[in-house]
Amino acid sequence: MSTERITRSAAGKVVVVTGGARGIGRAVASALADAGAVVALGDIDASTVASTGTEIGAATARHLDVTDPASFTSFLAEVEKTCGPIDVLINNAGIMPVGRFTEETDEITRRILDINVYGVILGTKLVLPKFLARGRGHVVNMASMAGENPTPGMATYCASKQAVLSFTETMRLEHRGTGVRFSAVLPTFTRTEMITGTRAPRALLAEPADVAAAVTALIARPRRRVSVTRTAGVLAAFNKLTPRPIGEFMARRLGVHRTFIDVDRDARRAYDDRLAAD
Repeated sequence: MSTERITRSAAGKVVVVTGGARGIGRAVASALADAGAVVALGDIDASTVASTGTEIGAATARHLDVTDPASFTSFLAEVEKTCGPIDVLINNAGIMPVGRFTEETDEITRRILDINVYGVILGTKLVLPKFLARGRGHVVNMASMAGENPTPGMATYCASKQAVLSFTETMRLEHRGTGVRFSAVLPTFTRTEMITGTRAPRALLAEPADVAAAVTALIARPRRRVSVTRTAGVLAAFNKLTPRPIGEFMARRLGVHRTFIDVDRDARRAYDDRLAAD
């Protein structure tokens, strides 16, 4: 798809990006702003999202707790007041604590599910009535390859992303013919703070810009799902077609079975500390 067509499709659209202060969310928001979209950023980190909004030229950037109905409702109302009717909601906010399941506290388990799953469901529930009334709108949910490829060291995260995939597909089927579109984005390991301290296989790595480009193209031409990178998507599809022992053997050869268990906790401390503080 040409850059001109993508820019023409995004220009003037009011796009909400949750979890927009850093990483993939920031990259997506920046790409959309460059394409002429009216971008609204929300994030639990109020100071960082404000500075990000200024740096990328967002129309608005505010505190948002995607697990709190009052916060999400207020945020969306302010976006519509400031920017106009929302065209696209990108449910990007998510967290990814890693390590053995037996070492995961109940608090962290609940936070993963609250942010990664409930936040997606809540955001969708809040924008959907107006989308349906207008007969148009697009919900883009950030899932993960991990939702289809169980990965040791991130059991709850994998479960949360599988839930996002199932929810997105169900919404698509339930609202077929209404003019409202639903899409899932499945990034592979992406070079953000989330994989700090891990040894993610280089062949499977994506850059935030790769995900941003895929999301921008997805808004121009909605599809039910897109994998990032294409190579990782092909490998994942191939893995589904191979006998399970072979697929698991290949994962072990790539080191995936240890990637999120043998982690450098010192390197990862800043990310883990921020999760505990939010």
